[in-house]
Amino acid sequence: MNATRDTLRPVREATRTDRLLAALGGLVAAYVSLAVADLVASRVRPEASPVVAVGGAVVDRTPAVLKDWAIRTFGEDDKAVLQLGILLLLALLAVGIGLLALRHRVLGSAAVGAFGVLGALAAVTRPDSESAVDAVPSLVGAAAGALLLYVLIGRLLAPRPGAVTTAGAGAGVEGWAGSGGGAGVGTESVPGAESESESAAGAGAGTRAARADRRSFLLVAATTGLAATGAAALGRAVGSPAEENAAASRAALRLPRPASPAPPVPAGARLAVPGISPFTTPNRDFYRVDTALVVPKVNADRWRLRLHGAGVREELTLTLQDLMARRTVERDITLACVSNEVGGPYVGNARWLGVPLAELLREAGVRPPSEGGPADQLVARSVDGMTIGTPVEDVMDGRDALLAFGMNGEPLPFEHGFPVRMVVPGLFGYVSACKWIESIELTTFDAYDAYWVPRGWAAEAPVKTQSRIDTPRPFGRPAAGTVMVAGVAWAQHRGIRRVEVRVDDGPWQEARLAAEDTRDTWRQWTYPWTATPGRHTLTVRATDGTGATQPERRTKTMPDGAQGWHSVVVTVEGGA
Repeated sequence: MNATRDTLRPVREATRTDRLLAALGGLVAAYVSLAVADLVASRVRPEASPVVAVGGAVVDRTPAVLKDWAIRTFGEDDKAVLQLGILLLLALLAVGIGLLALRHRVLGSAAVGAFGVLGALAAVTRPDSESAVDAVPSLVGAAAGALLLYVLIGRLLAPRPGAVTTAGAGAGVEGWAGSGGGAGVGTESVPGAESESESAAGAGAGTRAARADRRSFLLVAATTGLAATGAAALGRAVGSPAEENAAASRAALRLPRPASPAPPVPAGARLAVPGISPFTTPNRDFYRVDTALVVPKVNADRWRLRLHGAGVREELTLTLQDLMARRTVERDITLACVSNEVGGPYVGNARWLGVPLAELLREAGVRPPSEGGPADQLVARSVDGMTIGTPVEDVMDGRDALLAFGMNGEPLPFEHGFPVRMVVPGLFGYVSACKWIESIELTTFDAYDAYWVPRGWAAEAPVKTQSRIDTPRPFGRPAAGTVMVAGVAWAQHRGIRRVEVRVDDGPWQEARLAAEDTRDTWRQWTYPWTATPGRHTLTVRATDGTGATQPERRTKTMPDGAQGWHSVVVTVEGGA
């Protein structure tokens, strides 16, 4: 047999232990690759991390029905579940690559590099990609992983005593790869060439060498894994310069005093009932539903808003200081997500500070369609590439549509759109509440479909009238006697006129409504129920300010929001 071997193939046959370690090597190489990429991304741009870039591409291509299911099932943890799923898939692929490298060392390492190229392509083709530099984290991480895998597999496949490549006796304990089975590679076996003692010595030396190779493999794998973990942790702890600057710009921001403050909340609008949603939702508890796997950290000092499109007399570019120097207003407004199922949690009420969007549009020469304007859709674009289409008529009909930069007395939190977001009462968030906004384009619904429309959602979506029982909780076990049933109801821009509660199949009973703040906020309600022992179903329905009552039949969230009566089942304990 020719002594020159194919460099793509192992220098000896692999054992079962070798295969297990090769699989482990693939996992370690993948982990190191991602850790190094994460470290580099922390210095370049966190959104350029391969997991984030690939995850974003997956989100964009996921059917709307599956996205809606993920939100219903995992809530605000849907992004973490997606990233975990990506990591599990990568782990399976890494095992396969490790086994491939055991047979084809170079090809296995090249496969790691190929995944790096895919990650780089995903990063530079994302809508929020800023430059080709976004490819660097994936490429550097892949290079580190490919090199490590090549080294680790080399440790496993090193020649060992007891088997030789070009001359010598028969194969030792591990055996050589070749057509001769147990015969030596590159020579023929010579009967009697070895004594029994020499053969035993060779076998023992081979076993000791195998153990040494595996110890060396494990030492390299553990050392590089720990080093990568430490480097990635350091990168996350230190953060990127861009994120640090963004955080500093938010900390330094001083909100202006509103020229038009929010009216004081009526004393009777806040009910002191245990378990009921507070009238004002704290920022930390306000729902978050978006597609951003990494919350954008925008530097307020560098932020710009571009206003352009059909009907705009002259294109405008505004800084945050430009906005805050305008007439500012403060309003209490309830927001709701279209993915909110009947009785769901994706609704909240906050005090927003910003500038009236309609005033800015009119100054730019924009007229609504009812006044002959050419544009009927306002497309807001986020720094992460999200597009949200809003009817121009709704924005300019007199409601408090805002470009908001304050939330509950502080600058917008990053996760809620800092430095500026849109807030439009009466419309679901996916057609109005653009976070991290950077441009507004005036166009038409016929000319452009915003992000969610091709994915099966309606182009226009006014908020549906909804009501929810907050207490008692589903499957609760209250004691017999007077039980306070309480919750919230909302129909932004129409207001709530009446809330009714029904016990089992009994008659509807009118609940006591808290005082109305404005028609753009939700209203709390209570109903004192004389509860008797046993299992009961409590149902609620609301009537909005136009006199329309919630329909009974439940519908799904797609294409323009769920509707139907909310009910809870409880078991009352106690009594005779």
